Amino acid sequence: MADYHDDLRFAHVLADAADATTMERFKALDLKVETKPDMTPVSEADKATEELIRTSLQRARPRDAVLGEEFGSEGSGPRRWVVDPIDGTKNYVRGVPVWATLIALMERGEGGDRPVVGVVSAPALGRRWWAAEGLGAYTGRSLSSASRLAVSRVSDLSDASFAYSSLSGWEERGRLHGFLELTRACWRTRGYGDFWPYMMVAEGSVDICAEPELSLWDMAANAVIVQEAGGRFTGLDGVPGPNSGDAAASNGLLHGAMLDYLRP
Repeated sequence: MADYHDDLRFAHVLADAADATTMERFKALDLKVETKPDMTPVSEADKATEELIRTSLQRARPRDAVLGEEFGSEGSGPRRWVVDPIDGTKNYVRGVPVWATLIALMERGEGGDRPVVGVVSAPALGRRWWAAEGLGAYTGRSLSSASRLAVSRVSDLSDASFAYSSLSGWEERGRLHGFLELTRACWRTRGYGDFWPYMMVAEGSVDICAEPELSLWDMAANAVIVQEAGGRFTGLDGVPGPNSGDAAASNGLLHGAMLDYLRP
């Protein structure tokens, strides 16, 4: 098995630099916000953070490809860094602290590209989560000050806490009925949104979460963290990994039951 210690340490360095950039502009009165063609917002902080990460990658990992939300794909090869500079931009521009920088390394294998390193850094919450293939998943202030993550052992939907982003996405895709049926089957539901439900699955405070439409940069880092914490991360079609365009994450014990409600 490959050793990803160096890549994980470098991802933390990237996250440290990203945190400094995003926090400097968080709640700034003169923050510039534009609307992208898909009508979602992008701030100057999104662009500056991704540019910073790309520059660092070009200098330290020149052979690796990069995919980012704001500036697309660059390079080719078996290793690709996947970056969402600010996951939760709508929260960011409104001053809500639930947003994070997502950094993942994906590697090509027999079954296609898979995430092998992931860092999710939410500086306004004072939280960071990370994982690397074969090394486990952790949360803490730094690599040297961390606690290991483990998913819950809840095995019945009637005892499960279910987290999601919003109702509108399910409704727009004609899949609201199954979603609502799942919420009725669960003990508790909350709309935390974005990266946070996946991190709560990894740390065992939430048991299942799902979203109907996502991009690779929304999922790659989350996927390896959930998996290394002992959970499952698939598309709504049940295919493992972050490549399906939607996502379902769980403690593993509840995955099949959740997909029975949500599968296309």
